[in-house]
Amino acid sequence: MACYRSGADGIVLTVRLTPRAHHDGLDGIGTLADGTEVAQLRVRAVPDSGEANAALAALVAKLLRRPKSAVAIVRGAAQRVKQVAIGGDPRALARMIEAWPRAS
Repeated sequence: MACYRSGADGIVLTVRLTPRAHHDGLDGIGTLADGTEVAQLRVRAVPDSGEANAALAALVAKLLRRPKSAVAIVRGAAQRVKQVAIGGDPRALARMIEAWPRAS
């Protein structure tokens, strides 16, 4: 199963976020113990007052070449595993995500 699902006006990406990292970035697509596929992302921000979520939204916008206003966390704001909605052409967004490397 893919780490995203397509909708009429964008996609919803499943993300496993690591805050307090040394750098912001994508570690690749990985699989959780329950078999869920996730995009593994890390941000330098701390998980306090929504800072890590804001950094996550900015990172996803940058990775997918979308404005920050097109990215919203729709589930799991206080969890490591989150659902992030990205507005735009679902096929173009899916192609970009499919090009991301697999995590080792």
